[in-house]
Amino acid sequence: MRRSTDRILATHVGSLPRPPDLYALLERQERGEPVDPRTLGARIDEAVHVTVRAQLERGLNVVNDGEVGKTSFLTYVNSRLGGFEPIAGSQKSPWAGSREQRAFPEYYASAGQTGAASAVHMRCTGPITYIGNDAVAHDIARLQAAVAGTASEDAFLTAISPTNVEDWQTNDYYKSQEEYLFAIADAMREEYLAIVNAGLLLQVDDPGLMTQYALRPEWSVEDCRVWARVRVEALNHALRGISPDRVRFHTCYSINMGPRVHDMELRDMVDVILGVDAGAYSFESANPRHEHEWRVWQDIGVPDDKILIPGVVTHSNVLVEHPDAVAERIVRFAAVVGRERVVAGADCGFASFASTDEIHPSIVWAKLAALGEGARRASAALWPRA
Repeated sequence: MRRSTDRILATHVGSLPRPPDLYALLERQERGEPVDPRTLGARIDEAVHVTVRAQLERGLNVVNDGEVGKTSFLTYVNSRLGGFEPIAGSQKSPWAGSREQRAFPEYYASAGQTGAASAVHMRCTGPITYIGNDAVAHDIARLQAAVAGTASEDAFLTAISPTNVEDWQTNDYYKSQEEYLFAIADAMREEYLAIVNAGLLLQVDDPGLMTQYALRPEWSVEDCRVWARVRVEALNHALRGISPDRVRFHTCYSINMGPRVHDMELRDMVDVILGVDAGAYSFESANPRHEHEWRVWQDIGVPDDKILIPGVVTHSNVLVEHPDAVAERIVRFAAVVGRERVVAGADCGFASFASTDEIHPSIVWAKLAALGEGARRASAALWPRA
């Protein structure tokens, strides 16, 4: 994993807007309708090339495929794990009964989380196996082809954490929840290894780690910490033997637009996050709910071999950040851990569920341009010419 040795590197979290015609094909496939695989494959190939080029043009230099071949950062795994079957009529908002929904029922009744609410949940009915080898091989080949010959500094692919699979799918087979969790970890390990063995960076997406406090009003902060430690243990089990410097860990709060007054405080979970065997940590830091938390990293003391990827543009509003504001956020983190250990990122993915269009694609790309320009301005401040 590259450090910012002579300039601030810029990246993002993963999910980017899909072309409408491609999303229509993906949605048809997810519903089980016939889709010509050659037509779909060719369209994904084209979209990955366009998406990589668009990232580079906006000043990003650690890029990915935009997840354009997936309908969601989470539910893509439905077709990659054996031992599950759909739950009929399972579509519902994951925020029903949460602290947020109870505090702002009118807002969540009108706005909700439409993408998550329309996604199908699964139930485990047999031994969990990984059956996504061909799919992840296609993901790898497409991204490698798209970055070949470009000026990208590095490339990453995203994969979901065991925690989020466990939380999204129901266990009707394993004797205990922990046995179920570790079975998921063993299966997802195959995807993680495939990505790393191909020479790409692996980003593990784990919004669930920080989201339980809002989702479970009956839990205390300590309950969440106890629960989270076991989930980190399971993720590390899946990552065993993989060099941490090939792994980025992303966590967030599972809400895009929303009041978000019940987001867990970073200070209450940061030590657990640092327990993940990763070389870099990606987290929310640009939105008004969490921008003040840069001080937490100063107080905790980040190990010297770890990189921070703070969000310096946000997915939680449609304002396009001024590049000077982006640069100031970057410089702030550079003062905490040193300029070489900061990579500029985003708070979360845009269009995490491709059916959710809270921020128009034109604004997404404008935000990423502000991210790239902000990194350039921060670099000029942090590496002044003699």
